[in-house]
Amino acid sequence: MSEPRWLSEDEQRVWRAFSVAVTMLRGHVDSQLQRDAGMPHTYYEVLVVLSEAPGRTLRMSELAEKCHSSRSRLSHAVARLEANGWVRRDSCGTDKRGSFATLTDRGFAALEAAAPGHVEAVREALFDALTPDQVRALGEISEAIRDQLTPQCAKAMAAVDEHLDQLA
Repeated sequence: MSEPRWLSEDEQRVWRAFSVAVTMLRGHVDSQLQRDAGMPHTYYEVLVVLSEAPGRTLRMSELAEKCHSSRSRLSHAVARLEANGWVRRDSCGTDKRGSFATLTDRGFAALEAAAPGHVEAVREALFDALTPDQVRALGEISEAIRDQLTPQCAKAMAAVDEHLDQLA
């Protein structure tokens, strides 16, 4: 077994600062959405993705992919959104296992009502603290991390979905 590639002092400092910043940012945004719109960030993200889809409809598997979520986790979120009347789920006529999620007019109205406060919370917590050069650098850094992790995360989510399918 090879020796672990330990983090240098600088890498450790950056990692810890990054980890805390991401945790605090997620907490700030989530609490704002809960307080002002009565929804967690996960639900908001589902509504946004559906609002940007043609006809405000996506196949559940595609919605899970776009939300970087397992199908099981997404299914629970969509069930709650259905209960609120914000999303409608319809069976796929050609694939009995498939279904579609559609953002309802009521869901679109909830998204429109939540968006201004959400955008302000993101602006205050993230962008107001950065210079334009830092925003550009953060974008490049975030894209590099996303691109590095996307294949690994997709494999992990597929494995979770496969395991859950076997249990069903």
